[in-house]
Amino acid sequence: MKRQSHLLTLPQMPFFCLPESVGIYRDEPDHTVTRAAGSLNNFNIHYVASGKGYVEIENVVHTLGPGEAVLYFPMQAQRYYTSEDDPWDVRWFHFYGSGLQNYFIERGFHKSQLWSIRQPSAYEEAHEALLYEAETHRMLKPAQLSTLTYSLLAVFVEQASALSDNKSNNSANRILELLPIMQQEAAQPFILEEWADRLGVTTYYFCKLFRNVMEMTPMDFVTRCRLQMAKQWLLDHKEKTIGQIAVEAGYPSVSYFNKRFMEHEGMTPSSYRRLYGV
Repeated sequence: MKRQSHLLTLPQMPFFCLPESVGIYRDEPDHTVTRAAGSLNNFNIHYVASGKGYVEIENVVHTLGPGEAVLYFPMQAQRYYTSEDDPWDVRWFHFYGSGLQNYFIERGFHKSQLWSIRQPSAYEEAHEALLYEAETHRMLKPAQLSTLTYSLLAVFVEQASALSDNKSNNSANRILELLPIMQQEAAQPFILEEWADRLGVTTYYFCKLFRNVMEMTPMDFVTRCRLQMAKQWLLDHKEKTIGQIAVEAGYPSVSYFNKRFMEHEGMTPSSYRRLYGV
């Protein structure tokens, strides 16, 4: 099964990025692509939703499975193909834009071609939105096309980690599974040893894993969750004092709560209330 939409390439455009083509190949056991270096002047990402396939890079064959992707820069040689016994469901899009080269290099995406997507559902939903728009309206709504392309790129940049061994990927998934629980329990005292015990690792390794996945420390994440709750409660519970909300958000010290709130929001909790007429 194929779904694909090929679009007009605009030589000059007022957008950061646009798609050249977008589509899905599913249950196509003969799917194979070979492009010589210098033959394609756009970026493209091929993401595997299910099944498996292969990517050849400098004569080395790499296997891609569900949740994994290959990123090609313009002019790179390309060789990829599906597995015959387990054909891949591959979601692809080609895209271009004058600022994309620096955008990817500044974020280190030139250092690897193979990536693992930490939350596949987010990527697949963004890809489907772009494909639907391209199929439905083609180039009638270029601003919408650009917005959806950037949305898909943003998910990729946020969620992609360089493909490494399975142990590292499994550890990243275990951190992601903890995030909703950490958010729910953010107002409780944060005890690092207890969270590390949930993963069966040392506190040092837990912090290392967490930083690799979230690009922040566990305490930074908890702080963001606490302040997010506090912001909502400041507006929803007008009868409560700043001190009461501070305690409920996990800050027995009102002065420390005010300090953290100021650091993140640029104003005190009282000023935040006044800003919204409370």
